[in-house]
This record gives sequence, structure tokens and C-alpha cells, in this order.
Amino acid sequence: MARAAVPGRLTAARGWRPAELAGERFETPSARTLVLRVADWPGHLPGQHVDVRLTAADGYRAVRSYSLAAPADGDILELTVQRVPDGEVSGYLVDELPLGASVELRGPVGGWFVWDPATGGPAVLVAGGSGVVPIMAMLRARRAAGSAVPMRALYSLRTPAQRYYGAELGGDDVFFAYTRRVPEGYARDPGRLTAAELTEHGLPPAPDVTCYVCGPNGFVEAAATMLVELGHDPARVRTERFGPSR
Repeated sequence: MARAAVPGRLTAARGWRPAELAGERFETPSARTLVLRVADWPGHLPGQHVDVRLTAADGYRAVRSYSLAAPADGDILELTVQRVPDGEVSGYLVDELPLGASVELRGPVGGWFVWDPATGGPAVLVAGGSGVVPIMAMLRARRAAGSAVPMRALYSLRTPAQRYYGAELGGDDVFFAYTRRVPEGYARDPGRLTAAELTEHGLPPAPDVTCYVCGPNGFVEAAATMLVELGHDPARVRTERFGPSR
């Protein structure tokens, strides 16, 4: 999917910048949040991503794109990386990158799949699997801004063990659709996210409501189709498809 830059200051950093790993936490056994310190970071909007470049001792380089998981805190930003089978970059970032080490970043990138806490209107956020990362950035930005703008999130994932962000990702504004196994005592049987749940836990269609859908191709197509069928303006259904980042 084509990605455009956001006008203004958010396009200032197009070159590569060193980023030091200042902190970390594992969201699941295969997903690690990297807390990176980047000097003179220009800021970013929830939903944007960065390119990450690794350089080996022999000069070999590899570049992958990862979504930003939280609003910027001065020169501190966060990425959450999911390890994929045989992934040379994701495997290194999840399992090997030590505290104090550096990688290179380029960005922020993206201007379509963004929600601005200063001007953004009501939003329905729909995430599948690791597609929850930019959705979490939007939720965090809204909460940090103390915004009263209506926002509802629906998160589809296979099992409770694959849930990112722990208790922070919760509350009345987030609904979980487990497809393979549910937590003990959960009132919903395992299964795919449905149109009825989008209606119940989302927001009703309106001219100012924007829908953001992020996840694997099949999930994104199904969720976007249901939102349009429920009456949401197709021009306000924004999608971001994640392929494996190796």
C-alpha cells in the first residue's frame, strides 16, 4: 500500500538517525517492545512507522519497517517487534539486541493511517494480531491528551497468551475477540470478529467517524468490508496491511 508523508515538521527527518536501545519489555514470548532514544527526534503521529536499518560487520545491511507503538516522549520512542520464523531482522531485534546498542532509524513515515490527538475526530480502531501496534499508539495518544473524543477499539487475536500490552490495553473502550481460545470465564466463545460485534462495540456510522483497520491481508479485507456494509463511508475506512517483517 502506498504511504505518503505527513506535511510539515513530521517530514523533516528523512535521513538515517542513530537510535540507542534505552529500555525493553516483552509483551509476549515472541514480541518485544524496544524503547529507543533518538537525538533530535522531530515527533510523530499515532499510526506512523519507521524504517529500521541494521548493518553487519562485513557491511551487509537489512532494512525493515515497524509501526510506532506510542507517542513520542521527547527523544524517546517505542517500537513493538514480533519475531517471525527465520526472520533475520525481527529475530535479532527480539532476541539479541542488547541494552545500549544502536540501530539506525529513518522516519517518521506515513500520512494516511494516522490519528492526530489535536484534530482527530471519533474513531473505530480494529486490529488483528500484531496489527494492534499502531492502534495502541492511537489509544495512548488519546489518553495522554485527555481527549473526550469517542474512540472504540476491537482487537482480534488467537489466544490470551498472544495479547500485547497487558492491562494497559483494556477498559470499556476495548473489546477482545479471541479466535482459538478464550480466558477462563470469558463470556464469548472462540471465533472470528463479527459484524454484530463491530456494531455493538464500535461506533455508529457518521460523517465524522473514521475507521482504522490494521492486520494481515485477509483480516483487513474482511473487517473493512463489514464496516462498509454496516454503513461506514468507504472513504473513511483506512487500512494498513502487515506482511511478515523478517
